[in-house]
Amino acid sequence: MKAPVAALALRLGHDFNDPALLEQALTHRSAADPKRNQLDSNERLEFLGDRVLALLMAEWLSERFPQEREGELGKRLAVLVAAETLAKVGDVIGLSAALRIPPAEGRTGLRQRANVLADATEALIGALYLDGGLEKARAFVRREWIGHMEADATPPMSAKSRLQEWSLGRGMGLPEYVTKSAEGPSHAPVFTVSVRACGKTAEASGESKRGAEQLAAEALLKELGRG
Repeated sequence: MKAPVAALALRLGHDFNDPALLEQALTHRSAADPKRNQLDSNERLEFLGDRVLALLMAEWLSERFPQEREGELGKRLAVLVAAETLAKVGDVIGLSAALRIPPAEGRTGLRQRANVLADATEALIGALYLDGGLEKARAFVRREWIGHMEADATPPMSAKSRLQEWSLGRGMGLPEYVTKSAEGPSHAPVFTVSVRACGKTAEASGESKRGAEQLAAEALLKELGRG
């Protein structure tokens, strides 16, 4: 086992009964075997990990904030499972160095991309769940997300939610998002999105459509003096 992978396995706090699951969780689609139609990449584990994370976070939030209503818990959940938070967790646990990515793609900075780290973090949660059950996945999530869980005394709100609240509160309707372009290879796209609200427009680019929308909303909030 290579040093970065061994260090990551130690950080996960789980000795895999099936090491192939960990290997698959660390395999970006660019390193997958095309003969297997991407089934050996981490995409299926990412799909599973996304659902496991949402369940574990909903459980934890219900315990941690027993007096909050569903809407407030939903705001917290949205931030805790957002790609930005997942990427931060992935960075802290040393995920970038452990990813299986072709050398040519590694030189382009692919392993440092936030969306790649976020997807792989979800895949790791999926692998932990399959190999060790919900308890192992829960232990990892609660250990690595505790700082994010305790970061806000009041329910946080994303830029898109704040912009929507601001616009609706002034009778201006919902913000309108338009995808202007999607460029680059399928495993490393760049999306450019514009948003219009309250008579003003802003534009931003990101590694995912959702991320670009958030950045555009942030830019427009600053334009409106609400950043």
